[in-house]
Amino acid sequence: MDTLQQLKDELSQEYNTTKKFIKLFPEGNNEYAPHEKSMKMMPMAKHIAEVFGWPEVILTSSDLDFGNMPPQKLPEGKAQLTELLDKSYASGMAALEKVTEKDLLPAWSISMGGNKIKEWTKYGAIRHGLNQITHHRAQLGVYYRLLNISLPG
Repeated sequence: MDTLQQLKDELSQEYNTTKKFIKLFPEGNNEYAPHEKSMKMMPMAKHIAEVFGWPEVILTSSDLDFGNMPPQKLPEGKAQLTELLDKSYASGMAALEKVTEKDLLPAWSISMGGNKIKEWTKYGAIRHGLNQITHHRAQLGVYYRLLNISLPG
């Protein structure tokens, strides 16, 4: 089985679907959230776009500590969000092109302030990222429906 090709195929498929969602992103609704405990729309969309770059992070490191990450600026609108998505996808795909199946085997973990949250193989971490894309894109779809925006097929 060619695991790397499967990951590349799935990343590409998720990118093409997500690109359709981002194309529909409603300008002027960056702060929209259906509930006070819900993530606001632009931070969620930014997160989805960034996850496409996770293969590069995962394949070039042994861990990621969210507590050590500097604050990052949100895209101002659809154009910057689209640019982030395209850049993240390109870096994630390029990283997958550079490695071998053996490079998917080492452990990789996420932590917060030095406290390990979860550990996977690098393959498992990339799979988790792909699941995150689907999960958060579905959430974004709910936001769109609440705003009467038709979802792409």
